[in-house]
Amino acid sequence: MSTGCKTEEGVIAEPLNLTVSLRGTLEVKEKLQIFRLTGLLDAFSEPTFRKVVSDHIEAGPAHVVLDLSTIDFIDSSGLGALVQVTKLSQNKEGSVQIVTNPRVTQTVKLVRLEKFLHLHNSLAEAIAATTEG
Repeated sequence: MSTGCKTEEGVIAEPLNLTVSLRGTLEVKEKLQIFRLTGLLDAFSEPTFRKVVSDHIEAGPAHVVLDLSTIDFIDSSGLGALVQVTKLSQNKEGSVQIVTNPRVTQTVKLVRLEKFLHLHNSLAEAIAATTEG
């Protein structure tokens, strides 16, 4: 019996073992992994986030959507982790698309990473950008 939860599409998304302040699920499709995260992506949660996402990228598929639309806070450590997992995915011939919210977008733009990190307003938009490439 699965411990996952159903997504909008009725697919089972497996819970990720992250931290108390960062929670999430993972849905693996044929050529894409979708991480839905909520909470804080900060100095405390960053090492676990980076390791978990990196391990999944290494295992494949290398195309990743990070749904950060319900992230409450992201700091420079979290931004650094986004850059690292994006570079890892690119090295594996993949890509990282990020579903954002106004708080995350503002933080990314503050450090001028919006041209490197592929930001999207919706999950559907992020998935479409992944399948176009």
